Amino acid sequence: MTEAAELPPAPEQAREVFGERFADAVRYAELLAEAGVQRGLIGPREVPRLWERHLLNCAVLSEVVPQGVTVCDVGSGAGLPGIPLALVREDLKITLLEPLLRRTNFLTEVVELLGLDHVTVVRGRAEEVMGKVQPVHVVTARAVAPLDRLATWGIPLLRPYGEMLALKGDTAEEELKSASAALSKLGAVETSILHVGEGVVDPMSTVVRVEVGESPGGVRFAAKRAKAARTGRTRRRR
Repeated sequence: MTEAAELPPAPEQAREVFGERFADAVRYAELLAEAGVQRGLIGPREVPRLWERHLLNCAVLSEVVPQGVTVCDVGSGAGLPGIPLALVREDLKITLLEPLLRRTNFLTEVVELLGLDHVTVVRGRAEEVMGKVQPVHVVTARAVAPLDRLATWGIPLLRPYGEMLALKGDTAEEELKSASAALSKLGAVETSILHVGEGVVDPMSTVVRVEVGESPGGVRFAAKRAKAARTGRTRRRR
């Protein structure tokens, strides 16, 4: 039986990034290294690089998230990037959306343990929760799916003129190019590639930003949203 990898001490950058929530970030890292590995949420080989590759890599996404908005983290998994984002941005209202029970159980435990009152855990697939969760200003995602497929799940959850922020690696430019037609059909009006985390992570985190117009998800999803809204109003009147 191989010995469990040891979580390294938090780097100095983590103190700066997480500020008053630094102790909570350390506790979260410990939970990922222990329960996260035991429950199969992350691989044991990821433990030595949890800070740089995962927590800090996700926390710096906060640089491009507007103030005071609603966020849905699609396919949140073990809480990346949603939990690090929540630790550095208490002004946000964040929903962690995840279909698997063992993951939502873990997320609920983390949210309660760290006292993240501005975070809600929802179990379900993105395509199933339309009409059940309020549309959000920002959708986030990391390592969920190729951009074209991710967009079909994430963009319909947006409010008009919202944006999807997807953490990507070296393939960001290639994925954006191949997904351009699909993004247009889904109501995207502008796309860009951003690099965040200068002086914190090396290499910097790469973010694909997809901004939508008045019909996020395209015409079909606009009709579906309208129907869900009408159904909701009918139920409330009964």
